[in-house]
Amino acid sequence: MSGSGTKVLTAHVPLSLAEKVDLMAERLERSRGWIMKQALTAWLDQEEERERLTREALLDVDAGRVIDHQAVQAWADSLGSDEPLPLPR
Repeated sequence: MSGSGTKVLTAHVPLSLAEKVDLMAERLERSRGWIMKQALTAWLDQEEERERLTREALLDVDAGRVIDHQAVQAWADSLGSDEPLPLPR
C-alpha cells in the first residue's frame, strides 16, 4: 500500500470483535489502527488471490481441462479406505 494519503474508514463491529482487536493491540504493543490495517490488508490479499484462482480455473474449464465428477467422488470416497485410488487426472 503505497502513497502518503490516508482515508478514515468507519465500521460498526460487534463488541466481542472490538474487544479482541483491543486485546491483540495491547499484546502486540501496537495501535488499534495498526491491527485493523494488518487485518484488512491480509483479507484483501486473500480475496485477490481467490479471484485470481477463480479466473484461472474458469480458463481451464473453457479449455476443456476438467476432471469427471464421478472420478473425483470415487477418489474422495476411497481416501478413508485401506486402498485409496490414485489422484484422478
